Amino acid sequence: MTVTITPATELDAVFGGVDSHADTIHVAVITDRGGHVADAEFPTTAAGYAAAIAFLNAHGTVTAVGVEGTSSYGLGFTRAARQASLTVIEVNRPDKAERRRIAKSDPIDAYPAARAALSGRASVIPKETTPSAAYAPSTTPPGPPSKPAPPP
Repeated sequence: MTVTITPATELDAVFGGVDSHADTIHVAVITDRGGHVADAEFPTTAAGYAAAIAFLNAHGTVTAVGVEGTSSYGLGFTRAARQASLTVIEVNRPDKAERRRIAKSDPIDAYPAARAALSGRASVIPKETTPSAAYAPSTTPPGPPSKPAPPP
């Protein structure tokens, strides 16, 4: 019997996980069965986001990317991934007790983010956070002026 091992670059479907920080993001890649493929750290710059997306795509067809902090430290990566036509899933940070039990590290946080996207436990698509969407003027006309309070 012959056993064939598929190299990571030939995987069909992979999932990504991102642990985001102010200066870096840590990206993990897993198979569609949850097996660890690779992980790496990138700077939180346009070039870093592009390199992270290339890293994900180098390991197979990216089905979805679970990102922690899509509206804070992960916002830059979230925007870049959407521009690259990747599906981004918002992932909650692990609870503090779990993080203390297994020790805090960026790969430890990035892999569960990928598994959350794979399992469907995380399924929220982050809301649009472009400046035009966040600061768009209201289209609702103002209501009638309020009446002054009656005298005492």
